This record gives sequence, C-alpha cells and structure tokens, in this order.
Amino acid sequence: MLSLERSASQNSVAAAALLLLFHPASGAATGGYAALVRQAAPSVVAVLVEEQEQGAGQRAAERATADPQYNDLRAFMRRMLSGPGSSDAGTGSAGSALASGFIIGVDGLIVTNRHVVVGARAVRVKLADGREVPAQVIGVDATTDIALLRVSAGRLPALRLESSDKVSVGDPVVAIGNPFGLGQSVTAGILSARARVLEEDPYIDFLQTDAAINLGNSGGPLLATDGAVVGVTTAIVSPSGGSVGLGFAIPAETVASVVAELEAHGRVNRGYLGIDVQAMTPALARALLGRETPAGALITAVEPQGPTAGQLLAGDVLLSIGSKPVNFATLGKVAVRLAPGTTADASVVRDGVELSLAVTIGQLPDPPDNPLQTGGPDTWVPNLELGVANATTEIRKALKAQDEGGGLIVTQLRRTGPGALAGLKIGDLITHAGTKRLEDVADLAAVSKPTSALPLLLRVVRNGSPGFIAVTGSEDR
Repeated sequence: MLSLERSASQNSVAAAALLLLFHPASGAATGGYAALVRQAAPSVVAVLVEEQEQGAGQRAAERATADPQYNDLRAFMRRMLSGPGSSDAGTGSAGSALASGFIIGVDGLIVTNRHVVVGARAVRVKLADGREVPAQVIGVDATTDIALLRVSAGRLPALRLESSDKVSVGDPVVAIGNPFGLGQSVTAGILSARARVLEEDPYIDFLQTDAAINLGNSGGPLLATDGAVVGVTTAIVSPSGGSVGLGFAIPAETVASVVAELEAHGRVNRGYLGIDVQAMTPALARALLGRETPAGALITAVEPQGPTAGQLLAGDVLLSIGSKPVNFATLGKVAVRLAPGTTADASVVRDGVELSLAVTIGQLPDPPDNPLQTGGPDTWVPNLELGVANATTEIRKALKAQDEGGGLIVTQLRRTGPGALAGLKIGDLITHAGTKRLEDVADLAAVSKPTSALPLLLRVVRNGSPGFIAVTGSEDR
C-alpha cells in the first residue's frame, strides 16, 4: 500500500493539526503514551501465516486480468509482508505473511482475526521477547472475523478485554500492531464513532478510529489509555490502500463473548433464517402495509431447503422475530443471536394481514472457500507444449467468460512450442478443440501433435471475446 502524500500547500494545515493534537487541553496527550506502551506492548504478538498455495488456474487468471501497476504494487507488498521462509509472489508457491494478535490468557491464549489464519497451512507466533513458537488454531468465527489461537510458551503477559463502553467518542485510543510486517508499531488517535456497519460485515457494530491502521495491523488491540482492550483492529476504508484515518475495530465485548464460545466449543453457533430481504420504502409500505411509514424487512427469496422454507414466503414483510422488531439493517444481527435448532415467534404481514408464525432457526453456515483456490494444479500438454488447468466458475467470471459452460485456462507456455507460436497466451480460456467441448484437462492432454497439414483448431476466449486459433506447430497462423 502506498502512503498518503501531502502537498506543500497543506503543510501549514498539518502543522496546525499537530499543535492541536498536543494541546494541553488533552490530558492523555500531555503525558504521552509511553507508560501505556510499556505495559501493553509485551502482550502484542506477530502472527506468521504460511499461506495455502494458489491453484494454477487462479494464478493464470490473476496474471491475465490484473493491471500491471497493481501487479508491481502487489509484489512489493508481498515482499513487505513476507516472513521467514517466504518466497516471491511471482512463483506462486506458498509464502508467509505477517499480521497481529494479542495475548489474553497467561496460559497462551491469543486473539487475532479469522481472515488472518483461515486456510493457512501453518500458523506461528512471534512473541515480544523474540521467541517464535507454533500456534494451534482453537477456533474461528466467520461472523465476527475472530480467531482464537493457543501457544505453549510458559507464563505470558496478558491484556484484559473490557467493554468498549468505557471509551466515548472523542476519547483517545491507541493501536499496537505490525503494519506492513515492519515490526511492532504504535499509533494513537481518538474514538471517532460507534456502531458503524460495513457492507462486508453486516453483523458487527464497529468502532471507528482515526488511529493509523494499515495492512498487518489486523488482529491487534485497540486500547484505552488505562491499557484495557476496547477493540480488535480489523479493517480500513481507504481509496489509496493506506491509512486515511478510517480504521475499524470489533468491540471488545463482542470479542469476549466469541472467545468464550471458541474456547469451550471451537465454534460459535449462530441462528439463520435462509431468506433474502430488501429495505422497505414509503411506496412499498403503502402497497404492503397500508401505511406511509416503512417498517420491517421485505422478504425477496426463501431458500428451498432452508430452515424457514414453507413457513415464510417471498413477499412477506417480516416485522419482528423473537420479540425483537427488525428491519433491513438489523435483521442479520437479530437472527445470528437466535439459537439454532429452536423455534421463534415471528410477526409478518402477508397479503395485508398481520400473522404470528413459529419459524425454525437454522445454523448459520460458514462462508464458502474461495472458489478460485479450487482450480488445482495444472497439466502439461506435451504435443502443444503448454499447461492447462480446469477453469472454475469464478475463474471464468474473472475472465469475462461466465457464459461458457466449461473450458481450460492456459497456465504455462513454452516460448517455442506450438501453442505459443499459434498466439496463445497465459490466461486464455480454451473451450473447444475442433467441435469437441473441453470439460476436463484430460480432454486436451492426449491431443495429437498438430502440423501445417493437420492443424488443430482451438476456440479461445480472451478478454471476454471468443475466436478460433489454428495450431500448426509453426508461426504460420
């Protein structure tokens, strides 16, 4: 990520802002944060993750669709985040990345973010005293993006999770983490807002802070001035990729309840209704409720095999569930707090009539694995001197070929081989050999060696556009 740059005309404004930041009116600022950092820093750790190896098809799709400038930045960032034993991003082999975490139990319990460790081959933790030890993933919670680790390293200094209510908007807060893998760093700011909802995480009321948070801070603590953890830093909103003062943390009380479940059961059971909803508008309220003021959430779809199939219908307006009023913004937060396997009373308006129904609560499923990772290794086609991999739905979508029913993505090319000489490129999607549709790498692996007299006709999709290529074994196309 690139740091923000300030123009010369902004320097006077920046200087004024610095003067205000350290104005004696701010009690925390006058004394600084050195004592707090001495107290808390030994409990903050670096989380070293050995990442899963990408599928060959994913690498080819990324190479074919990415902006060259983005690729350069991504390679730079990968180097900045690399830990011991990592390899260059361009090789596509497994590597290591750094994030943050903090100790909450003297016996070695550590909190970090789920997105830091999910799918990792192995997780290690680097302690403040320099020791590097393997970590066991006790459990993860996709809904809150919290993960609980355990290390065996003797008695360790722990931080305490307290309610985020102890800090008010405008109070100073401090973030400690490992931004960009540079090592432990401390940033300070204020609590900017409460109860922020991000589109990607509709179940969490985030804390917002202007303390600088960057890539690598994920999983680190957000601290009150007395050293209590009030949040776990997890996300930023940034047009540049670097901190612009819009950082977000999961409230500590949410983290504490999740950690208790993970330690006891290894997962958190959450309620699920299996419905899609949209927000009510005044026009919809008039049409469906017979009143001007919107209320509830309009059900747009019900999963055929979901827990409420046959109970709720598309077109119902869900007003409340489990005695709690709901709307589009709050339904998800209410539903996940219901106990799976139970029933709950729901109030709905159906065809203009308000009904009370008993609906079944299901188990919220974990998000699916990244479909790009399922592309698997590639297969070498000796007579064309190229490698291909099966193209997943997501790979075809990335290649703007979502309407194709199958196909093979080109992952490797020998520069002097028949495929390269015919003009094929890495990232091309080959859908047919002649009139034969290609569904699996085996369909192309045994193809005969093409010649000028007996060329091989391939249908290829590139940048969303299909066309045919005649492979002859020479540059004559």
